[in-house]
Amino acid sequence: MQILLIHSDFIEYETKRSTPVAEKIDDSLKKGRMEEALTVFIAVEKSDEENIEFAAQQTAIEIKKVTEQVKTERVMLYPYAHLSSSLASPTLAVEALKKLEKLLKEAKFEVKRAPFGWYKSFTIKCKGHPLSELSRTIRQGEQKCITVITEKEEVVSEALKSEAKATSYWHILTPDGELLKPEEFDFAGHDNLKKFVNYEIHKSRAVDKIPPHVELMRRLELADYEPGSDSGNMRFYPKGRLVKSLLENYVLEEAAKKGAMEVETPIMYDMNHPTLKKYLDRFPARQYSIEADKKMLFLRFAACFGQFLMNHDMTISYRNLPLRMVELTRYSFRKEQSGELVGLRRLRAFTMPDMHTLCRDMDGAVAQFNDQYNMCINVLSMIGITLDDYEVAIRFTRDFYEENRDFIVNLVKTVNKPVLIELWDQRFFYFVLKFEFNYVDAMNKASALSTVQIDVENAERYGIKYIDSDGSEKRPFILHCSPSGAIERCIYALLEKASMNSEKGIVPMLPVWLSPTQVRVIPVTEKHMEYAQKVAGEMNGRVDIDDREETVGKKIRDAAKEWVPYVAVVGDEEVISGGITVTVRSESVPNKPLNVKMTVQELNERVSKDIAGYPFKRNPLSTNLSARPKFV
Repeated sequence: MQILLIHSDFIEYETKRSTPVAEKIDDSLKKGRMEEALTVFIAVEKSDEENIEFAAQQTAIEIKKVTEQVKTERVMLYPYAHLSSSLASPTLAVEALKKLEKLLKEAKFEVKRAPFGWYKSFTIKCKGHPLSELSRTIRQGEQKCITVITEKEEVVSEALKSEAKATSYWHILTPDGELLKPEEFDFAGHDNLKKFVNYEIHKSRAVDKIPPHVELMRRLELADYEPGSDSGNMRFYPKGRLVKSLLENYVLEEAAKKGAMEVETPIMYDMNHPTLKKYLDRFPARQYSIEADKKMLFLRFAACFGQFLMNHDMTISYRNLPLRMVELTRYSFRKEQSGELVGLRRLRAFTMPDMHTLCRDMDGAVAQFNDQYNMCINVLSMIGITLDDYEVAIRFTRDFYEENRDFIVNLVKTVNKPVLIELWDQRFFYFVLKFEFNYVDAMNKASALSTVQIDVENAERYGIKYIDSDGSEKRPFILHCSPSGAIERCIYALLEKASMNSEKGIVPMLPVWLSPTQVRVIPVTEKHMEYAQKVAGEMNGRVDIDDREETVGKKIRDAAKEWVPYVAVVGDEEVISGGITVTVRSESVPNKPLNVKMTVQELNERVSKDIAGYPFKRNPLSTNLSARPKFV
């Protein structure tokens, strides 16, 4: 048998019409619904015909194991021929399904079975936790002994399993140091925090509608889905690649200012390497696994592996500490749940700036944590995501909190607003302290951006050491830091913010330094083209010319749709005066653009001020719009 097991909030079906092999049913079975159930999609195979009874028994055993893991006593059996290309005869398939149903009922499960051989519509809501999607292949061996083949089962780390079982104690910590349970806290004036708290506690990760940024990323020709790849792997068009590159360069430069040395490490590793295997089980993420040259490999989900293996081989003195290394992973891979994948919010392949800091002791680690906490606030602010745009979560063990309470309260005072606290009685992961800055979007879903963690395990696991002042070998403490979070997620947050601003009556736009076109020059007619080229040639920033055979009105509307920050229209008046008439997007309101007469030099000064201190790249497309292809 082939079975796919989905732990679901609910599953419901309705029969539409029968096929020639449909089993006879009464009206009560033409519709069905089950709440809080393990839904088991089943294909009975040709090989099961040798011993239907035995196949049903072993399948029941596997189902029971999963129900114990996900803690449910409800099972929906759903015939699903699409799981196999070698199907049993309809008669024996129905017999197997009925035997399986009987075995589960005898084991005191509440069981429903969807009818075999009917065209059905169905709706299912997957819970989206680490064990909510599993598959099994069951085969009969030569001795009639069933072998359960688990190659198709997703690789799930012990940390993810622990996370699913961990008991979290949730609180709100105020800047005054007051620690309150969520039900005791007054959320008045903290609507975003309330949404974030609900999202975190209920862990509803699946997305049931398309968020605003998906339409925007396509309309702005930044990014799109790639149907030729696995879900969660995106294509980026020239404008999107430009935005990504600018963000990447900016974050790397900020890390370099902190003394981080840039390195590069492989994207795949041996799953059976003794050190890496242990770490895999301590990291709460799903892996992509591949087989090559008789080795089981996995694609990295962060730069930890390579940097730690590099640290192991280094000679490090206490004088070198704190020692920082950074890598821009293009890409990191995490096999996220399919129901959670949407747009740029949650991807399976993403670009992660990953910095690690080796510290001499816990006091040094706490000091670095505080410094990097403030760095992350500044990095997001410069990107265009301010403290008002995200909520803070701080997660730690009870022991760490009791020993460092004043430090935790000072973190809250720094952001000057209440934050969500997650407290554990025991340590499930490799870290004792972690913070995240979480962007809450228009769909009330939260996505982590910046994060820093204090790691107390991996120096020992990887054999990382330094020589202390007395000549002895010591283990450092390690900080994991992503100053911005995934680059793609920063773009998601900027687009979602722009969309929400639009709902508030604020003209949507990207920060000028990230805008693919910073200045657009629009000649009124062909005779003004020479002057338009002269203006464009004297401009700073990324400049283009709308030389298409369109009306001026349409050109201006198209520039607005592309969120161009400065649009300079040149006609007879501008040619005579030697100036330009500029629409300033940041100072406009919907349907009422602000038009300002200025000189080219004045516009240059404005653009230069907007982009000062940021990385710069040339226009990724032709200067003339008429020469550009359409990507979407």
